[in-house]
Amino acid sequence: MSTTSGSSMRTPRRTISGLGSARSGTGHFWLQRVTAAANLILVLIALPVFVYVAGQDQAGMRAVLGNPFVAIVMLLLLVSITMHMRIGMQVVIEDYVHSEGLKILSLLGNTFFSIAVGCAGVFAILKISFGG
Repeated sequence: MSTTSGSSMRTPRRTISGLGSARSGTGHFWLQRVTAAANLILVLIALPVFVYVAGQDQAGMRAVLGNPFVAIVMLLLLVSITMHMRIGMQVVIEDYVHSEGLKILSLLGNTFFSIAVGCAGVFAILKISFGG
């Protein structure tokens, strides 16, 4: 196999397609960064709410989460955090779990756990915000 550049180790298919070996690394990298930026922005927006409800009882917390703006910010924050958590753990699992069967099982468990945490949190926020 001869290459035109002399020292390139890229195959012609790799050069044309522009994709990495797993074809998803760049997407995961950017999604991780986007969720991190979203987390930062949403935490800064939600921080005054966290400080305000720090010493309140359950009725005070329900009153604060009854505000639609607060509930929406909390929902967005929860979804962004769980997505960020899933992607981060996926990278750790892919890098450090070497047995293929255990890796697949761990990735499935990671996804289901993240979905369960996200759904439970969304349910709790919606239930509190709607006064249920």
